[in-house]
Amino acid sequence: MAEHHFHLKADWPGGRNSTGSIEAGNLKTEISIPPEMDGPGIGTNPDEMLLGAAATCYIITLAAMIERAGLPLQEMSLESEGIVNVTRGIFTYKKIIHRPSVSLKEEAGDSDYKKLSKLVEKAESSCMISRAVKGNVELELQPNIK
Repeated sequence: MAEHHFHLKADWPGGRNSTGSIEAGNLKTEISIPPEMDGPGIGTNPDEMLLGAAATCYIITLAAMIERAGLPLQEMSLESEGIVNVTRGIFTYKKIIHRPSVSLKEEAGDSDYKKLSKLVEKAESSCMISRAVKGNVELELQPNIK
């Protein structure tokens, strides 16, 4: 069994509305609480980073599946939305919605599009981050296959 280890270093100078920084491999950025949660809004925040992790994991997983299936990919993009619920002062990451847009080259046939539709769905359950948050964060897929 292979294990991959990832490391992150975080610096935080003070109270709730401070600005800190994180470094993890190629990821180097400032961090703070977002303005929607009455923070300074400098750099990124955990809400954006969880959404980014889920989105990049999904699109990379989908790309690998499309490649392995030998589908003639024309282009692919993704828009994702994270929804955080605040009830009685408790913040809960409620839902992540992925909106992939995928098109195949002109030579693609009906069987290619059927396979693509299945892969668009399967990529969500195959993504490591989706599996990590399953049961805690609702995941929704709104694909646009052209």
